[in-house]
Amino acid sequence: MASKRINVLVYSGNGTTVEAVRHCLFTLRRLLAPHYAVIPVSGDALIKEPWTGTCALLVIPGGADLPYCRTLNGEGNKRISQFVERGGAYLGLCAGGYYGSKRCEFEVGDNKMEVVGDRELAFYPGTCRGCAFPGFVYHSEVGARAVELRVEKNALGEGSIPAVFRSYYNGGGVFVDAPRYRDRGVEVLASFTEQINVDPGEGAAAVVYCKVGEGGAVLTSPHPEFAPINLNKEADGPDFPQVVEDLKRDDAPRTDFVKACLTKLGLRVNQEDTTVPSLSRLHLSSMEPSETLGMIAGLQEIVSIRDGEEYIKDETDTFHLEKRNTWSLNSLASTLQGNESDETDQSNAGDDRIIDYNTVVKRIVVHEKDYPASKETPYFNHNAFYANLKHYQEKLKEDNNHFGNYMLYGEVVTSTNSLLEKNTQMLRRLPSGFTATATVQVAGRGRGSNVWVSPAGSLMFSTCIRHPMAITTVAPVIFIQYLAAIAIVEGVKSYDASYQDMPLKLKWPNDIYAQDLTKPKEKAYVKIGGILVNSHYSSSEYLSVVGIGLNTTNASPTTSLNALISLLPTPHPPLFTLEKLLARILTTFSSIYTRFCRTGFDRQFEETYYKYWLHTDQIVTLETEGGQRARIKGITRDWGLLMAEELGWEDRPTGKTWTLQSDSNSFDFFKGLLKRKV
Repeated sequence: MASKRINVLVYSGNGTTVEAVRHCLFTLRRLLAPHYAVIPVSGDALIKEPWTGTCALLVIPGGADLPYCRTLNGEGNKRISQFVERGGAYLGLCAGGYYGSKRCEFEVGDNKMEVVGDRELAFYPGTCRGCAFPGFVYHSEVGARAVELRVEKNALGEGSIPAVFRSYYNGGGVFVDAPRYRDRGVEVLASFTEQINVDPGEGAAAVVYCKVGEGGAVLTSPHPEFAPINLNKEADGPDFPQVVEDLKRDDAPRTDFVKACLTKLGLRVNQEDTTVPSLSRLHLSSMEPSETLGMIAGLQEIVSIRDGEEYIKDETDTFHLEKRNTWSLNSLASTLQGNESDETDQSNAGDDRIIDYNTVVKRIVVHEKDYPASKETPYFNHNAFYANLKHYQEKLKEDNNHFGNYMLYGEVVTSTNSLLEKNTQMLRRLPSGFTATATVQVAGRGRGSNVWVSPAGSLMFSTCIRHPMAITTVAPVIFIQYLAAIAIVEGVKSYDASYQDMPLKLKWPNDIYAQDLTKPKEKAYVKIGGILVNSHYSSSEYLSVVGIGLNTTNASPTTSLNALISLLPTPHPPLFTLEKLLARILTTFSSIYTRFCRTGFDRQFEETYYKYWLHTDQIVTLETEGGQRARIKGITRDWGLLMAEELGWEDRPTGKTWTLQSDSNSFDFFKGLLKRKV
């Protein structure tokens, strides 16, 4: 059973610069979403977490390579090398290019700047020597320039590939004698056309591809990932404004070159130009519209008045409470002209640039008389959601089934989890069961170093649960993640008649897996959803925010619920809709949670959880215990710890049992590894 590679990891640890990481994330997310999750990763995570099985590409961005060595030499580089040799891909940009070469020679002879030495990865079997051009200054644009590159189109295959283009450069080297290493799997992808400041040997290679075992590496001297729209013309350096203008003229061929390099590494690239979506207005509503004002009244003590308008300034975000009738009148003229927009980003219209979303005021439209109209929220039908929520609640006949009764929806948001969990003043005043949902997330969050891709078509929501401290001895808060997992599977299976055979499974502690449609003859599974639970203790209760992402109508990056319907008996039932599915999962979750508060994680819960999970009697390796083999036996009913019995000679039980916390360990299901979390 093999996992699907859907992660692109961008190293953001010691030695990297904030700007280099941001440029990487910006460009790669534009070109690779929704097929991959592009996320930053720390050095500790690369050394200690099981990232290799789900990673398609590891990126080492610009910065300084000596700190990379101090962090990753030894175990880190060993894992990176094995990852690439076994079919992975490596992209080294500027400092990452030096780092991926056998030898680094930087500013030789300069007592303050010189860095010389061998490097462990050695994907490029020769020397990367720099600076290729004079004037480099750390953390400055003084030595930056728009260098001209001549592209070796034959090495990059077919498609829209430029012959020549200009790229941002600031301190990179030249790959010495690159053509001489052709017989060792090295291909020159682009060369400098201008005079080099150091001895380049044969050629003037600026970008190279290196075949490494079953995988490959692309190493660059310049920064083709730097989009000129994100460069500040006012930065130091008298010639920098002209540099930015030169780069703007070649932005299209620069993008085409980056696409070609990613394709060379085996990634699936968006050929259509995509833009960074703007944040939309948020729409606050409730099942009984008249109750919305009551909820707003509970927030009044944190509301401030500015120029007659109401604002909530919280820890992370600032919210502007808009009265719906005022907003509608202000928008009437633009609506009549066909210019109506729900976007709220405070950035230049049409600009596709890096946005600091924390500085954007989030506008909340309060709907106290009726539900949001379809013209206001074209991608989410509130009437359908509340009708289905009421239908499922009536079927359950439970007075306390209230999850979803209050809803905050945005077409484009940062992260539903962050909107709730990172704004604790508002969170403390929200009713239990309050739910935030969105069509698209631009800064989605996952557990640890993980993230779940959140394209349109994925069901994304976060629900607030107020869990009393008084019941934690019977119902520990740690079990909420397990309850959410059960609620997802049972919610899908009870969506309507004929869905009970949907092939879903649970991976400990909080992932949803589905049968892999690409391998019908194998017992193979791929990730289809994930759960993230964050809890705060406040005034005798835990405030838990349960975030859920579930591929529903979208096929990328793995599979979707609608695709899985093809496995059900014919005639196939109707496709899932996001509104009805959200209502079903929330009512299921509410019912399960209510019973849990009375009974704790009793035997009935335990049997239900084991019915769906993937790990019964799975043999694993406990890397935290020196490679000790153990067999998974279940989870404890008191604190939700994973139980594993130690195995000895011929995998016979020794009588010793290990208990492992989900927050301290990570499970690489496909390789049978339990590793200590960072």
